[in-house]
Amino acid sequence: MTESKGSPAAVPGPNSGSDRSASGDAGLGFALEAARLAEDRHCSDVRLFDVRGRSHVCDFVLVASGTSDRQVKSVGAEMEDLGAEHGMTRFRTTSDPASTWVVVDFVDVVVHLFEPARRAYYDLDDLWGDAPELPFTRST
Repeated sequence: MTESKGSPAAVPGPNSGSDRSASGDAGLGFALEAARLAEDRHCSDVRLFDVRGRSHVCDFVLVASGTSDRQVKSVGAEMEDLGAEHGMTRFRTTSDPASTWVVVDFVDVVVHLFEPARRAYYDLDDLWGDAPELPFTRST
């Protein structure tokens, strides 16, 4: 995977201790909106995992599948815009050369956008399968 759009040295590192718990509410709100965005953009099998207490890296993991490299890249870019709207600074964005897997890291929330074959290969759903899955659908 290659890094794009910015230098990690220019962005503060991951939160720790009380700073991290203070940002949890903002992270949860953003994670829910990010999952809704993925669903609104016709990503399939959108899953939002609450990994607080299971991961030392982040609080929420969002996994979704796109139908093409173009959709995966486009939704990744929209995630960055959504993060800016919510005051969530993007730490880094990485993707494989064919854009079959894009990761947008907001520190508290990590978004994984895959083409289905790549998602099946890495099977993050199974990796985080013991974590609670959060409902994110809008109430009408």
